Amino acid sequence: MYRQLFARELFNDLDRFQREMSGLFESTASRATPRGGYPALNVGLSPEAVEVYAFAPGLDPATIGVDLDRGVLSLSGERASSLSEGARSDAATAAAAEGETAAPAAKAADKTVVHQRERFAGKFRRVVSLPDDIDPEQVSASYKDGVLRVSVKRRPAPQPRRIDIH
Repeated sequence: MYRQLFARELFNDLDRFQREMSGLFESTASRATPRGGYPALNVGLSPEAVEVYAFAPGLDPATIGVDLDRGVLSLSGERASSLSEGARSDAATAAAAEGETAAPAAKAADKTVVHQRERFAGKFRRVVSLPDDIDPEQVSASYKDGVLRVSVKRRPAPQPRRIDIH
C-alpha cells in the first residue's frame, strides 16, 4: 500500500509540473515582446514613403533615439521600471528572510516583492533595414499616445524620357 501511494503522488506531481510548464510556454508564445522585441513595430511601404510605427507607451519622447545611417533605421532608448528601487525578486527576498529576524513594519512597507513581471523595463534597440530608394534628407518623427511614427520619404522612381536628336 505504501508503494502504491508513493507512486501515485509522484505521478500526480509530475503531471502538475508538466501542466504548469506547458502553460508557461503557451502564454509566452502569444505575447509580442518575447517574439519580436520591444517596442513592437509595424513597418509599411507606400509609393511615397516608408512608415515605421513603434508602440512604446509611457516613454519620454526626448529619451528616444532615432538614427538613419546607410538605409538602416535604428530606434533606441530606455524604459524605466515602474516599481520602486526597493523592489526585489522572490529569490532575493527569500535569501534575505532567512538571515533576518522580524523587520520593522516601516522597513517592510517600502519593499515590493515582484512575483511576475510582464512589462518590459530596461534599454532597448530595434533596427529596421529600409529600401534603397529612400531619401535620407526627408525623415520625420512624431510621438503621440504612446506610438512613435517615423516617416521616410522615398525618391521618385526614374521616369522614362524621350531624347531629341539634333
